[in-house]
Amino acid sequence: MSSSVSVFGLGYVGCVSAACLASRGYRVVGVDVNPDKMESLRQGRCPVVEDDIGELTAEVVAAGNLVVTGDARAAVLDSDVSLVCVGTPSGAGGALSTRYLEEVTAQIGAALREKDGWHVVVYRSTMVPGTCEKLLIPLLEKQSGKRAGVDFGVCVNPEFLREGTSVRDFLDPPKTVVGGTDSASCAAVLALYDGLPGPSFAVPIKVAEMTKYVDNSFHAVKIGFANEVGSICAALGLDSYAVMDIFLSDTKLNISPAYLRPGFAFGGSCLPKDLRALTHTARSNDVDTPLLANVLVSNEVQLRHAVDLVIADGRRKVGIFGLSFKPGTDDLRESPMLELAERLIGKGFDVRIYDANVILSRLIGANRSYIDERLPHIGELLIDSVDAVVEHGEVLIVASRAPEIVDALAQAGDDRLIVDLVRLPNAGQLRDTPNYQGIGW
Repeated sequence: MSSSVSVFGLGYVGCVSAACLASRGYRVVGVDVNPDKMESLRQGRCPVVEDDIGELTAEVVAAGNLVVTGDARAAVLDSDVSLVCVGTPSGAGGALSTRYLEEVTAQIGAALREKDGWHVVVYRSTMVPGTCEKLLIPLLEKQSGKRAGVDFGVCVNPEFLREGTSVRDFLDPPKTVVGGTDSASCAAVLALYDGLPGPSFAVPIKVAEMTKYVDNSFHAVKIGFANEVGSICAALGLDSYAVMDIFLSDTKLNISPAYLRPGFAFGGSCLPKDLRALTHTARSNDVDTPLLANVLVSNEVQLRHAVDLVIADGRRKVGIFGLSFKPGTDDLRESPMLELAERLIGKGFDVRIYDANVILSRLIGANRSYIDERLPHIGELLIDSVDAVVEHGEVLIVASRAPEIVDALAQAGDDRLIVDLVRLPNAGQLRDTPNYQGIGW
């Protein structure tokens, strides 16, 4: 367990991190360039307004567990772990500004040149994937003359603190995420939060960088969704809170992990139809719903992406596994797989299809009519043999995880491209092979 931590940047995240770690028994050295901020902290006054942070700061300063300095070199030499909590504001065009990250990183790197013992540099600042490995680690190595992962450790440890409840969020986190250059450094950072609730994840550095953006983007989507629903409800004379109370009560499909895995486009008899009807209702009532109105646009982009993956390969013989809009059914209504097959055929590809639940002789009623209207030559394309489709296809598009399909693909050989739309069970092993392409992984 690290006994001493230096915290660079005593703004909102830095002050909360420093005070909370000090309250957990660590000796914390805060580092900042603002003399007024440091003087305030020396007197036990927190420079940020936040529930519980004032009392906590006063306690840890009085106990001697939190001290401040403007000397970056001394802070690194006198600590085992350095947390970087400086701001990363938007730059021109929305790009991330790394100015403050680079300034602090250069100072820490220079101090590491003089340090004999192992030290872990931990970035809590929000930064886009690749920033640490492409920019910050090379800068640390240049300034220190040492190698990351060999002579010192580097980790990314995003924070999930909400303004107003950040002390509670620090001590009762939803999760703890650490990405690092080596397992020892990850373990040292995870130990800082030992005993706190919530799951812990030790992941690659880029994954750790990405998690904060995924969280905040989803929070923004939820707010936008709720506001658009509210606007439609208000136009129709409905109580939006009554509607959303019912929506929120469903923790099986609505507020749950359901539908939150990357994959292929959606389809079926409900989602496209109901989205069109709701956005049409909004337009009819002069309500702008840009988020809802572009969901089908996003879905079309995913469909085009799959087509582009096949075109990019250059080969013309295609085998498709799965035709219905959802595996395990024979429902072809607005199936994105049917649309994908139709587009490839229209572009001159030689297509063969296997779907155990969609066999021409079993099609009756609406499904039969749908096939006759949308893809009348389906009888020539559907083959009741997995092996025959594998044998035919130079490119194999997979929209089903049925055991017989997974087994057949395992024997397909390296001369065929697998385009995976469902994340096959062995996708983790296939990702880095030249004959495999995942739709979103």
